[in-house]
Amino acid sequence: MKQIIINSIFIVFLFQLGVAQNIKGKIIDAKTRESIPYANIKVNESENIVSNAEGYFTLSENNSQNDTMLTISYLGYINQQLTISTLKKLEFTISLVPGIFELSDVNVSNKKPNPYEIMANVKVNLVRNYKSDASASKAMLFYRRSNYFNPKNIEVEIDKSTGFTKLALKKVNTDIKNFTKNLISYPPQEFTDILCNYYTTNTKKEDKLVFISKLDVLKATKLKNEGSSLSSDELQKTAINTMLQHLDSTKYYRVKSGLFGSRDTISLRKDFNQKKNKNKTKDIKNQLTTTKISLNSFMAENNFLSSTKFNFINKPELYNYSYEGTTYTDDNEFAYVLNFKPRKSKAKYVGKLYISETDYAVIRAEYNLDIGEKLNNFNMKLLLGIKASENIHKGTTIYKKKSNENGYYLHYATVEKGQYFYINRPLKFIELTNNEKDVLALDIKLEGNSSTKTEFLNVSNSKTAATTIEKIKEEDFKFINIKAYDSKIWKDYNSIEPLEEMKRFKAIN
Repeated sequence: MKQIIINSIFIVFLFQLGVAQNIKGKIIDAKTRESIPYANIKVNESENIVSNAEGYFTLSENNSQNDTMLTISYLGYINQQLTISTLKKLEFTISLVPGIFELSDVNVSNKKPNPYEIMANVKVNLVRNYKSDASASKAMLFYRRSNYFNPKNIEVEIDKSTGFTKLALKKVNTDIKNFTKNLISYPPQEFTDILCNYYTTNTKKEDKLVFISKLDVLKATKLKNEGSSLSSDELQKTAINTMLQHLDSTKYYRVKSGLFGSRDTISLRKDFNQKKNKNKTKDIKNQLTTTKISLNSFMAENNFLSSTKFNFINKPELYNYSYEGTTYTDDNEFAYVLNFKPRKSKAKYVGKLYISETDYAVIRAEYNLDIGEKLNNFNMKLLLGIKASENIHKGTTIYKKKSNENGYYLHYATVEKGQYFYINRPLKFIELTNNEKDVLALDIKLEGNSSTKTEFLNVSNSKTAATTIEKIKEEDFKFINIKAYDSKIWKDYNSIEPLEEMKRFKAIN
């Protein structure tokens, strides 16, 4: 009898564990069986999530009950509604069926639509469709940023070393060699996840409308190798500190690179660095302010109305357009599908637009730099030993119609940017004495690529009162540093399922 009771308790315990687990599903095309990225999943008619680039999505524990209702929608496919109980029977795979319709159903007559007339109507309606209203609102946002630094070549050659003994010089050469070898073998990566409530309103000050935003961070995690660097500036600082520790710790030095000298004094003296760090701390923005600036900047950059990036929408005269056809929208309406490519030199992108047939709103934009195009190209390789250019810029931006009112809001965006860099510069450590003298001279050559991938999701949004927002007190937050991705961290919230590269990443010290 005792054993039966123990077994019963054990079974109940296992059952509770099963109930508490997050639900993970995948969305595929019913015909091709290929995964469908960025499909919208509405959860209990209250929150929205999307499938990731591999077609997967994850639900929070609270939304993993058998009676939770999911509505799946994607451009060109028939909406599907099902419960978690049904999802389990389908082995957690949802197959969407392409929509079938007749062109005569679309209010464009039998004549093939003119893409330039469509774009002219898009431009006329930009303000109506995308201008932010003055009403107070609250949105739950999920924001993921992935940073990559991939140096393919690092060369360090010491030309002069009057400040080093032979033993110290041998040691610094060994340290530099190990540093560069490790950097190339294990390129730095960093993954940041943030879930927050974001409040916005316009308030009058001195008869002028002033935009106010407040941020309440619910959870934030950071996954990276301890002490890893993700920019050339950080790498230079690390290299300088590596060499500085082999110099006289009681003296002061200045660093000079090429024709340009630094006025900053560096030293390993504890009293000097304590004072310097104390002064520097006063100027560092807190994490909350930095995050809010990043969010505001990202949303501004992905605004179809004002962002210069979207000149294929707000400056259609720069591009050639071709009509591809018509498809279903998430709301079971129709949308024009247009392809675009550069017509003039200021045009840089190729891609595809999905445009609502009823109000000419661009509800989805897919874009990429045209072959051979670059942004922010800087080439002073011969004069300064520096070359840099943005050679990757692509993304998908999705807008959804606001409920019970006109206009659209940014629902989801994924943006990938990549830069090529080349730095070949001499570096000197100069001892600060009555007669300044060079202590160490070397040449540093660094070449490679860095990239960032950013995802933004508006999980839910609602109206609120301006007085409520005014009462909110913002508090700074700290990232939870993790060694590996753990889905349990997000068990209480709906978020974006990470890609395999993030799941495979294991932090090393």
